[in-house]
Amino acid sequence: MLKGKIEIRSRVSLDNAAEERGTLGLIYTPGVAYVALEISSNKKLAYDYTSKWNNVAIICDGTRVLGLGNIGPEGALPIMEGKSVLFKALGDINAIPLCIDTQDKEEIIRFVKLIQPNFGAINIEDIESPKVLEIVERLTKEVSIPVFHDDQHGTAIITLAALINALRLANKELGKVRVVISGSGSAGYGI
Repeated sequence: MLKGKIEIRSRVSLDNAAEERGTLGLIYTPGVAYVALEISSNKKLAYDYTSKWNNVAIICDGTRVLGLGNIGPEGALPIMEGKSVLFKALGDINAIPLCIDTQDKEEIIRFVKLIQPNFGAINIEDIESPKVLEIVERLTKEVSIPVFHDDQHGTAIITLAALINALRLANKELGKVRVVISGSGSAGYGI
């Protein structure tokens, strides 16, 4: 059996951990205390001294999984693991799937606020509309890290790229054409 698609690996070798001033003493107690104190006095240093800069949380409640509907957090987990693999393979980003067992908007928002110190960004995924639109809007205002909703923002990016290229091929300028977007779901809202 596959037993999942992702794992966590250390970027630091423990080969000389037994030595008096070996790696273990630097990455954990006592050596890590200096780094911890520096970060506690300046939270932005977490981007320099930890993996926060490259960590993304994939937040999902499993209520709107493409082609499958509401399959819950456990059902959504293999799909979010697949997304995590794509983040790593295509962008070298550590994406951690967090499929949470709540469909309550306020609980989802609170959860993201509580975990934000660990991540450089949040990716909202497969949460039903219109709830997801308010979650993304509120989180964008209420957390200090970027919030990305690929149904909304990813579709907008791809659509704009296609429009720019189509106009280039047609020798037209964006400011001189009219464009109509039809749709009121997450994708249409984002465009």
